[in-house]
Amino acid sequence: MSDFPVVQASEGVLRQVLADHPDLMVVAFQFQTAGATGARHNHPHVQSTFVESGRFRFSIEDESFEIGPGDSFVIPSEAVHGCVCLEPGRLVDCFTPRRDDFL
Repeated sequence: MSDFPVVQASEGVLRQVLADHPDLMVVAFQFQTAGATGARHNHPHVQSTFVESGRFRFSIEDESFEIGPGDSFVIPSEAVHGCVCLEPGRLVDCFTPRRDDFL
Protein backbone atom coordinates (compact mmCIF):
# COMPACT_ATOMS: atom_id res chain seq x y z
CA MET A 1 0.00 0.00 0.00
CA SER A 2 1.33 3.42 -0.95
CA ASP A 3 1.91 6.20 1.57
CA PHE A 4 1.31 8.75 -1.18
CA PRO A 5 -2.09 10.49 -1.42
CA VAL A 6 -4.61 9.89 -4.17
CA VAL A 7 -4.99 13.14 -6.14
CA GLN A 8 -7.30 14.23 -8.94
CA ALA A 9 -5.14 14.38 -12.06
CA SER A 10 -7.97 15.59 -14.31
CA GLU A 11 -11.75 15.23 -14.64
CA GLY A 12 -12.53 11.56 -13.96
CA VAL A 13 -8.88 10.57 -13.43
CA LEU A 14 -7.21 9.83 -10.07
CA ARG A 15 -3.44 9.49 -9.66
CA GLN A 16 -1.39 7.84 -6.92
CA VAL A 17 2.37 7.40 -6.71
CA LEU A 18 2.97 3.78 -5.72
CA ALA A 19 6.77 3.85 -5.36
CA ASP A 20 9.57 6.27 -6.06
CA HIS A 21 13.32 6.60 -6.24
CA PRO A 22 15.30 9.34 -8.01
CA ASP A 23 15.86 6.92 -10.92
CA LEU A 24 12.37 5.39 -11.18
CA MET A 25 8.75 6.08 -10.23
CA VAL A 26 5.65 3.84 -10.37
CA VAL A 27 2.28 5.63 -10.64
CA ALA A 28 -1.31 4.34 -10.90
CA PHE A 29 -3.96 6.25 -12.86
CA GLN A 30 -7.58 5.30 -12.19
CA PHE A 31 -9.89 6.34 -15.03
CA GLN A 32 -13.35 6.48 -13.47
CA THR A 33 -15.50 7.14 -16.54
CA ALA A 34 -15.49 6.44 -20.24
CA GLY A 35 -14.47 9.60 -22.05
CA ALA A 36 -12.01 10.73 -19.36
CA THR A 37 -8.76 11.83 -20.95
CA GLY A 38 -5.08 11.97 -20.35
CA ALA A 39 -4.37 15.21 -22.25
CA ARG A 40 -1.70 15.12 -24.96
CA HIS A 41 1.62 16.17 -23.48
CA ASN A 42 5.31 15.33 -23.45
CA HIS A 43 8.06 15.13 -20.86
CA PRO A 44 11.76 14.23 -20.70
CA HIS A 45 11.06 10.93 -18.91
CA VAL A 46 10.90 7.54 -20.62
CA GLN A 47 7.51 6.04 -19.68
CA SER A 48 6.21 2.49 -19.73
CA THR A 49 2.48 1.88 -19.40
CA PHE A 50 0.73 -1.33 -18.31
CA VAL A 51 -3.05 -1.71 -18.62
CA GLU A 52 -4.28 -3.36 -15.45
CA SER A 53 -7.95 -2.99 -16.43
CA GLY A 54 -10.21 -1.04 -18.81
CA ARG A 55 -9.80 -0.08 -22.46
CA PHE A 56 -8.04 2.99 -23.83
CA ARG A 57 -7.26 4.68 -27.15
CA PHE A 58 -3.68 5.96 -26.95
CA SER A 59 -1.83 8.23 -29.29
CA ILE A 60 1.93 8.63 -29.47
CA GLU A 61 3.03 11.30 -31.93
CA ASP A 62 1.01 10.47 -35.10
CA GLU A 63 0.15 6.85 -34.21
CA SER A 64 -3.10 5.80 -32.47
CA PHE A 65 -3.98 2.37 -31.10
CA GLU A 66 -6.46 0.70 -28.75
CA ILE A 67 -5.24 -1.23 -25.72
CA GLY A 68 -6.79 -3.38 -23.01
CA PRO A 69 -5.96 -5.52 -19.97
CA GLY A 70 -2.47 -7.00 -20.05
CA ASP A 71 -1.17 -4.71 -22.79
CA SER A 72 1.97 -2.62 -22.27
CA PHE A 73 4.16 -0.29 -24.27
CA VAL A 74 6.97 2.27 -23.93
CA ILE A 75 6.78 5.99 -24.70
CA PRO A 76 10.14 7.56 -25.64
CA SER A 77 11.43 10.71 -24.01
CA GLU A 78 9.76 13.90 -25.36
CA ALA A 79 7.20 11.99 -27.50
CA VAL A 80 3.81 13.74 -27.52
CA HIS A 81 1.20 11.31 -26.16
CA GLY A 82 -2.23 11.08 -24.56
CA CYS A 83 -5.24 8.81 -24.17
CA VAL A 84 -9.01 8.56 -24.03
CA CYS A 85 -10.68 6.06 -21.72
CA LEU A 86 -13.08 3.77 -23.60
CA GLU A 87 -13.98 1.61 -20.56
CA PRO A 88 -13.13 2.63 -16.98
CA GLY A 89 -9.94 1.08 -15.67
CA ARG A 90 -6.46 1.50 -14.29
CA LEU A 91 -3.10 2.19 -15.91
CA VAL A 92 0.20 1.59 -14.11
CA ASP A 93 2.99 3.81 -15.44
CA CYS A 94 6.71 3.72 -14.72
CA PHE A 95 8.87 6.77 -15.33
CA THR A 96 12.62 7.09 -15.49
CA PRO A 97 13.90 9.25 -13.97
CA ARG A 98 11.08 9.92 -11.49
CA ARG A 99 8.49 12.64 -12.10
CA ASP A 100 9.34 15.14 -9.37
CA ASP A 101 6.23 17.12 -10.40
CA PHE A 102 4.12 14.23 -9.00
CA LEU A 103 5.65 14.50 -5.51
